[in-house]
Amino acid sequence: MQISARGDYAVRAALSLAAAYPSLMSAQAIAHEQDMPRKFLEAVLADLRRAGVVRAQRGAEGGYTLATSPRDITIGSILRAVDGPLAGVRGLRPEETKYEGAAENLPRLWVAVRAAVREVVDEVSLADMVSGKMPAHVRKLTTRPDAWEPR
Repeated sequence: MQISARGDYAVRAALSLAAAYPSLMSAQAIAHEQDMPRKFLEAVLADLRRAGVVRAQRGAEGGYTLATSPRDITIGSILRAVDGPLAGVRGLRPEETKYEGAAENLPRLWVAVRAAVREVVDEVSLADMVSGKMPAHVRKLTTRPDAWEPR
């Protein structure tokens, strides 16, 4: 799975908002805290607002806050809000792929890959990340001997 800069920034911004929840944070404060360009962050926050993940409040005391509790927002929902579906194959959803001959069973693998990604990002909330307490099955993945090895 490839995480785009947009996805990375969206998750990091949401984590800042989760840590401050229910208080408001300005885009400038988030950009400074997370060391990201403010203009790009504002576009990401607009995507998150359109998706209903964050709320914006205008004015001198304005800023952004999460639309719901950090425990109710998953990492997967944030990634989908800014990048669309989690797994795609040439612009298709895995179940939409169709192959002939020796590759005819490949859609099952693509669906399994998507399911594995969902098993992590859809089961980890912003609250989990802020507290550092991920679900046991996700934490276990990070303890595998080859988990931190590049390939």
